[in-house]
Amino acid sequence: MKPLFIPQPVSIVLSLLPQYPHSLIFTRAINLALKGKLHDEVWRPLYGKQVCIRVRDAGIAFHFTLGADGLIARHAASQSDLTISASAQDFILLALRKEDPDTLFFSRRLVMEGDTELGLLAKNTLDAMELPPLDFRVLFPDHLFGKLRACLQA
Repeated sequence: MKPLFIPQPVSIVLSLLPQYPHSLIFTRAINLALKGKLHDEVWRPLYGKQVCIRVRDAGIAFHFTLGADGLIARHAASQSDLTISASAQDFILLALRKEDPDTLFFSRRLVMEGDTELGLLAKNTLDAMELPPLDFRVLFPDHLFGKLRACLQA
């Protein structure tokens, strides 16, 4: 995979945008991708906790909590219970399962701050899940609008 670098001018612009819309899109995408797997009892310790996923080189952060219906977007909390930071490239490698989170953590490319026990719970649970291969094409607007159209016609 060709390395992904977010140009500094792009990250500056992204960091100036309101963070809530990013979080809303992120939580909807994850809820669709995991299709209800976040309701398992093992996720219970994360319910109501303020989590932040920070994409360092992009200058954006996703703020959310886990509730009964899956991930819920939140406005930035003054202090998140758990913050996980990495570059866009490293998050993509994690999502594609081409890189191990432990390797990134011990090489300081993935940083957890706050309640690291929650971070380890999330990491171990995600590692244990049988997830289909990630296909980023499902996040393209034409695919998302097609799904929305199908839902509205049903």
